[in-house]
Amino acid sequence: MAQPVVLLGAGRRDSCDEFPLARIAAARPVVLVDPDPPAWARPYLAGHLAADPARESSTTEAVLAYAAGHPVAGVLTWSGAHLTTAARITARLGLPGLPYETAAACADPVALRTLLHRKRLPTTGPRDRVDAPDARKSGNAGDAADPRNQGGAGDPRNAGGAEDVRDGEGSLVSAEAVVLDDEVRIVALTRTTPGPPPARSPLRHRVHAHDGLLHNRFLRTCVERTVRALALTHTVAHITLRLTARGPRVLAVAPHLPGDLIPLLVERATGVDLATAAAALATGDHPDLTPTRQRAAAVQFAYPTVTGRLTHLRLDPAAEHDPSADHVLLTRHPGDPVTAAPHAHITDRLAHWVVTAENPTDCETALRRMAHHLTARILPLADGYAA
Repeated sequence: MAQPVVLLGAGRRDSCDEFPLARIAAARPVVLVDPDPPAWARPYLAGHLAADPARESSTTEAVLAYAAGHPVAGVLTWSGAHLTTAARITARLGLPGLPYETAAACADPVALRTLLHRKRLPTTGPRDRVDAPDARKSGNAGDAADPRNQGGAGDPRNAGGAEDVRDGEGSLVSAEAVVLDDEVRIVALTRTTPGPPPARSPLRHRVHAHDGLLHNRFLRTCVERTVRALALTHTVAHITLRLTARGPRVLAVAPHLPGDLIPLLVERATGVDLATAAAALATGDHPDLTPTRQRAAAVQFAYPTVTGRLTHLRLDPAAEHDPSADHVLLTRHPGDPVTAAPHAHITDRLAHWVVTAENPTDCETALRRMAHHLTARILPLADGYAA
């Protein structure tokens, strides 16, 4: 039997963490470190350690005590908040992992920006940020947001190549990179449509196997230099860039699996399984990164447009029979308090849906078509509801 990997924190089902957990559990036994494993995660677990990954010292000791009597092949997390805990554990056990200084920098936007600036990497200002892959949505009052009129980085009209890096529009793109011993492979690019300020949280993500920017030398050089500057090795990394008139600028670096179903989009568009790759890298193995698909995939998130109490949420069953539909899920329930964008939290999401198609334009059409199947009603806060 394969030796297990230790996972620090299960995450949330409504933040799309079930897909990578299922993939990793199919490859190796998973021992979860979490105060109380959520019900949705339990079917995928081979064991559980009751510890809080946010408490670095006590969790490290708990994992070391477990490892003293059980073989541990590797340590994983997909939370930036747990990066330093993972780094401390891997260093103590002699397993592949991030240097502690790198983990601390990636967990702190200010420290990351300072480090990259010192290494002469092009970065953005302190106010020019994007949340970790958590999508938000805005639209007509009283209903789920209407994604049909949203443009921006996720719009197929912005799917160019080299000109995108110098177009000055500030488009967001994330490189899904796999860092081996001395090689950086960008296996996919995620185009993100951001929401309104101040949160600027993503509205949707899109991956296309033939994205023109995959061949752009400025972007590739920026990603490779970022990896070297942070001494990343043997990890999956989600590197977010803003495309400006002066070239790509580094916005954030997540040296772990991204959320928001981005691993699913990459798998559906290219056939590369980032979750299984992350598990392999954590154990010192080299993953199979051979592309087996050449398609496009996208995810759309529906957020409330008014703050209040959700009174009705329904997805027409016809949505699941749409030829492009891949994954559809309601993530809130009638009676729940919800907060509207731009201040909405990830827990306010009403639903999300994933589509696959031959190209980005067909994905965009499918996302708009799927939006017609969702209906939501909210009793606004002004009508007497109080959270």
